[in-house]
Amino acid sequence: MSTHKLVAWITFLAVFAMAARVSVDTDTWWHLRAGEWMLENGRILNVDQFSYTRSGEPWNYPGWLVEVPMYLIYRSLGPGGLNLWTASMVTLAFTFIWNTLSGGPFLRAFVVILAATVSGVYWAARPYLVTFTFTAITVWILEQQRPSEESPGKRFRRPAWWWLPFIMIVWVNSHGGFIAGFIIWGVYWLADSYALLRKVRQSGRPIMNSRIWETPLTLAGIGMLAAVSINPAGPAMLTYPLKTVGIGVLQEYIQEWQSPDFHSLSVQPFAWMLLLVIAAVGFSRRRLAFTDFALVSGFAYLGLLAGRNIALFALVAPMAITRHLEPLLAALRRRLGIRSAPPRPPKGFFRYLNAAILLVVLLAVGAKIALVYPESANESVFADTLPTRAVKYLISSEPPGRMFNSYNWGGYLIWALRDYPVFADGRTDLYDDEILEQWLAVARGEDGWQSVLENWGVRLVFIERDLPVASKLAAEGWQEVYRDDLAVVFRR
Repeated sequence: MSTHKLVAWITFLAVFAMAARVSVDTDTWWHLRAGEWMLENGRILNVDQFSYTRSGEPWNYPGWLVEVPMYLIYRSLGPGGLNLWTASMVTLAFTFIWNTLSGGPFLRAFVVILAATVSGVYWAARPYLVTFTFTAITVWILEQQRPSEESPGKRFRRPAWWWLPFIMIVWVNSHGGFIAGFIIWGVYWLADSYALLRKVRQSGRPIMNSRIWETPLTLAGIGMLAAVSINPAGPAMLTYPLKTVGIGVLQEYIQEWQSPDFHSLSVQPFAWMLLLVIAAVGFSRRRLAFTDFALVSGFAYLGLLAGRNIALFALVAPMAITRHLEPLLAALRRRLGIRSAPPRPPKGFFRYLNAAILLVVLLAVGAKIALVYPESANESVFADTLPTRAVKYLISSEPPGRMFNSYNWGGYLIWALRDYPVFADGRTDLYDDEILEQWLAVARGEDGWQSVLENWGVRLVFIERDLPVASKLAAEGWQEVYRDDLAVVFRR
């Protein structure tokens, strides 16, 4: 095995090991419950079945194509299986990104590991992983024939573009982030159209004869637009991303939709990568391509608006970094007289050394899997982060009445407390500001919180110990019936 291939394999295995962790978060549970319900009932879930505040209301979440397989993985392999699925999806995404990068294997490896560190804070066993992976695949397809300064009129020589509508069919039935595909397509379409118009202008022909509406990328975009309608909700799905980002409580309360907190160490790699892009472009003599500028600046802006978009920035920034660092590093190597490692396989001792290094890395990855796959290891994490003991208390005591619940635990309660519909959970597109603002009023103990509980006939309150309303419930005649280091339960 050549050194080039060894570095690539080590990089992918390192990304897999980074992503192989307990990836089941609180929202994972309602996705699993939805997948289970669809298998049991033999139809797509398009009406709310899990809350009493929106019971029976239409709910067209674009995730059924992932939720069913997720539940099957969980049923067959447990939470450890979902951990491996998460690691596999992340590694697949960076495999495609690797093939869009410039420079040698060591530069690519450094940038990919940095990108994995940047995006790692948002890896979880959720349909969002489909958006993460399809973003990488879309970039790879479009990057294969990117218009360049050397050949501004370059067209698609291979029919890669026709995959985009088929990808969009799967994407729109998997996650609401399919809008990212249109953003990326739009950037490359603008670059491709400008290159074509410039070529027509140089030839002296009228611009009207450019036939820009017949280019492969234009046809791909039309196909993608048509593909969005192939889902249970039909063309109405086109407005889904706009509806989601229009919910005010998302930015006010939900962390992943807020601007990133750079005081947190987990978010700082985003700043490092952003500064690296600026430095690489600034010191490089190579002209900044429009596609690189638009993708990096566009997704950086989205990442600064909402932390969940940082992961997508980490997929598009490596191309610009390597494109501008590679000539700088090549000049530095020439000045220092350093020769690059040959791409051909080594002979003798070094061949066995490469094999031994790869074996050690494989064993390390296997050890990491052994730490995160067993159900006992996952249950230990769940016990520290989820109200598992409080759930057992409610199951055993079965107090009657509707439950006001923690928003953060809502997805888990949908899975674990089948007899208690929730007040709210992570399905913000279902509840909208109307219900979420009522939830906030109660959780914060604001004026009128008692009337919210009265109007909904709530008789149980299942929340975190430190929510402000917890200290007010006893004064209003509620009885504390359970408490541990995470949760508290009150009964009217």
